[in-house]
Amino acid sequence: MPPPPAPVPPPAPAPASPRPLTLFSGQWADLPLDILASKAKSWGYDGLELACWGDHFHVQQALREPAYCQGRHALLAKHGLKTWAISNHLVGQAICDEIDARHQSILQAHVWGQQTASSTAASPVIDAESVRRRAAQELIDTARAAKLLGVPVVNGFTGSSIWSKLYFFPPTTPADIKKGYDDFAHRFGPILDAFQDQGIKFALEVHPSEIAYDIHTARAALAAVGNHPAFGFNFDPSHLFWQFVDPVAFLRAFPDRIFHTHIKDCARTLDGSTSILASHLPFGDHRRGWDFRSPGRGQVDFQAIIRELNRIEYAGPLSVEWEDAGMDREAGAMEAARFVRRLDFLPSAIAFDAAFEKR
Repeated sequence: MPPPPAPVPPPAPAPASPRPLTLFSGQWADLPLDILASKAKSWGYDGLELACWGDHFHVQQALREPAYCQGRHALLAKHGLKTWAISNHLVGQAICDEIDARHQSILQAHVWGQQTASSTAASPVIDAESVRRRAAQELIDTARAAKLLGVPVVNGFTGSSIWSKLYFFPPTTPADIKKGYDDFAHRFGPILDAFQDQGIKFALEVHPSEIAYDIHTARAALAAVGNHPAFGFNFDPSHLFWQFVDPVAFLRAFPDRIFHTHIKDCARTLDGSTSILASHLPFGDHRRGWDFRSPGRGQVDFQAIIRELNRIEYAGPLSVEWEDAGMDREAGAMEAARFVRRLDFLPSAIAFDAAFEKR
């Protein structure tokens, strides 16, 4: 009888990523941080990008309790994790937005405040300017909390007073749009000064509904705040891809302003009846013209992105922001960690054709 075939050796473990691999905790805020940290470690992550909601990171508690930040680090370290950034998207959204009742669902009670009941309407009268002012103070406080935690970057949103004017009808003038950027500069100028005082960077996630959602609006936002050194971007290719903006072109446009990077995938499913405006259909509806996908299961060219991140010498985290309405999230988060481990690579230290030279 022929000898039995030799057993196939198990695959070699994936090498550690050149950059830290983190999981953004924002979409997992229903889980206590201790439970999420345990899961993230088992899935293969190096750390968490802590969201400032759920019980993951409390800004005011960090400012009030001297041991709080040390306790966050200790909790993460118990699971072999670290943190390199925190995120406060929800409060940032309220700074430049036209405030309405929807914002109450994303804001903490002390930021939303006590609204006054109207004697003529069933819904409360919203003191929008007070909400914006408290949101701005909360973001300034987030910079102070980030310094105490020892992380260099706060990711977030800005909101926008002109997003609703995206389609220029009724007729919208250049002065109308300039007013929106002036409003952004007026509100964020003091915030960015406070960030700079703390030695912290604010990274806007370029995103529809924000003051910057593509390359041209990102340039306009930078110009509005005088290229403030504390203002840059949380690069997320998924929000560019569905708009038909090349994510690599964005990196090339702002090589010194990429303060943080999200790994999130996206797929366009335009079939002649669908639209990139998504038709007022919820995420996960098959009739949408685009939707988010787990990393590696969409259409974003992540290899080209890694090459460009190497070219601009980005050394910060690759943070998985996991959103896929059609996939189990725990299986997806584990798969995403493996995908990024395989994806990330360092640039070559020597040109391959240098080996041809005679020595």
